[in-house]
Amino acid sequence: MYQRILVTTDGSKLSQKAVSTAISLAGLCGAELVALKVVPRYPQSYFDGGIALAGDDIKQVEKAWSDAAQKVVDAVKKTAESKKVATKAIVVRSDVVSDAVLATIKKHSCDLVIMASHGRKGIKRLLLGSETQHVLTHATIPVLVLK
Repeated sequence: MYQRILVTTDGSKLSQKAVSTAISLAGLCGAELVALKVVPRYPQSYFDGGIALAGDDIKQVEKAWSDAAQKVVDAVKKTAESKKVATKAIVVRSDVVSDAVLATIKKHSCDLVIMASHGRKGIKRLLLGSETQHVLTHATIPVLVLK
């Protein structure tokens, strides 16, 4: 059925539901799991909403974010492999989560994406956007969204 399943996680309780579902489904299908966490780049200018920091300080902040993200996907990998599911733990740096998800789908030849949705409505959805909606609209493979 599925050969490679991509699951996105941000380490939250809600995304844990997607991770658990992805591990179970991958186990049933004998599929490989790709666990993805997207880390933003540090804002480089005042107009990006960041505080002006020296280049070395920015690198330290980005490294800390990447290290924390790696711990999240490594935990997914450990859990999945304890259930005999082969897993790749991937951290990608991008300012647009949905673009990173779509690029990862192509790069790793995934045939299913599992992700959580926060279910924002009204003005919050308008202001914050919906990464999940963007993936649903632009993905060429099935997307399973868990609320």
